[in-house]
Amino acid sequence: MINILISIIIAYLLGSIPTAVWVGKWMYHLDIREHGSRNAGATNTLRVLGLKAGIPVMIFDVLKGWLAVKAAGWVGGDAVSGDGRELFLIAAGAAAVIGHVFPVFAGLRGGKGVATLLGMGIALFPWPALGAVVVFTTMMLILRIVSLSSITAGITFPLMVLLLPYEPRPGRPLIVLSFLVAVFLPLTHTSNIRRLLRGEEKKFTIASKPPHNP
Repeated sequence: MINILISIIIAYLLGSIPTAVWVGKWMYHLDIREHGSRNAGATNTLRVLGLKAGIPVMIFDVLKGWLAVKAAGWVGGDAVSGDGRELFLIAAGAAAVIGHVFPVFAGLRGGKGVATLLGMGIALFPWPALGAVVVFTTMMLILRIVSLSSITAGITFPLMVLLLPYEPRPGRPLIVLSFLVAVFLPLTHTSNIRRLLRGEEKKFTIASKPPHNP
């Protein structure tokens, strides 16, 4: 039981590493949460600071979710089995996502958790997660709207879990999780949805030059 609790705490702390905030402050002397969409995530980092900052932030944010699940399996995986193991790994991944959204190292003001959720998904069921990436990429190429692409990928994710031919097949907890993802992503994008309905959501661009902030 102690190992399980330690795993969850480690997962939350991993998720709480505010990659975008630290990169912005250390490399560019600005708080990414005061620019662009004011979101401490990879997309806003790309939009405000460009590829040099945005790509490492995206990779690390995905890695946080993946590593949280894998570390939980290494530290506390022997304590549970079957559906209980799936629930435990889901809890660890969810703790990392919560850490990203409410990071203890950045005043509980983080990102929307999409990249960290993707890392969690890759660790738990890689093929459906990669299918969601294909949906996201296709939508981005067509519309260039990150929020709508993320929401669409999230909503179609349960279909990937249920319909794609892959092994091992997910247990009941993972199937339930896939439907929760389809609910979670729209909920974290409510302001974007309002802008979409008003026709005010901006298309995605990558900064060619970071803003000057003496």
